[in-house]
Amino acid sequence: MALPRPPKAVVFDMDGLLVDTEQVVFEAMTAVARGAGHEMPFELFKRMVGLPGYASDAIVKEHFGAAVDIEVWRTEVSRHFTEIAAGGIALKAGVVELLDVLDARGLPRAIATSSTRAAVDHSLGQHDLVRRFDAIISRELQTRHKPDPDPFLKAAAAIGVAPGDCLALEDSHNGVRAAAGAGMMTVMVPDLLDPTEEMQSLCIRIAADLHEVRAMLEARDAG
Repeated sequence: MALPRPPKAVVFDMDGLLVDTEQVVFEAMTAVARGAGHEMPFELFKRMVGLPGYASDAIVKEHFGAAVDIEVWRTEVSRHFTEIAAGGIALKAGVVELLDVLDARGLPRAIATSSTRAAVDHSLGQHDLVRRFDAIISRELQTRHKPDPDPFLKAAAAIGVAPGDCLALEDSHNGVRAAAGAGMMTVMVPDLLDPTEEMQSLCIRIAADLHEVRAMLEARDAG
């Protein structure tokens, strides 16, 4: 499906869309769980994708039991993540090329993420990409979190573009729900989560990668 109207801005998720961090988080959680004598089911992790930390913590406690020390869990997951990510976090396919197209068209862009600003700086800073975004709505700036539309509404306000004129790019189900709830033209670029019928109904398109999103924008301009 083609874009219904020319976007005046683009709002990006980060984890799983711009950088390949979701798999690293899963590996870190798996290591911590095994260290405590547990398994970390992938299906359990998929429930956490796109959620803020406190919501993921609740899922961990629900699965492993109320006796789990969440502070220790967080600390150990963070330590393992840092160790794994020390070798570098890969960009997802098509990121730079899409940003180049937005530069050429003078389209503003923002990030709406459930991650902290420190995580944004760490993940994108190593690729010198932080400067290429006009606004970053990290966890600290959000009143409510995905799947609530608040992060996307704040992103639109920060770049001065009406939500309905923004193209939102997401990889998670909760992110898609948030973007669609904000009234944005929403495209899902799946990472660890497969698109469901609900996602199909909320999105204008399910794209294979950001190269396909770039082609959509170019096709809209050519039309």
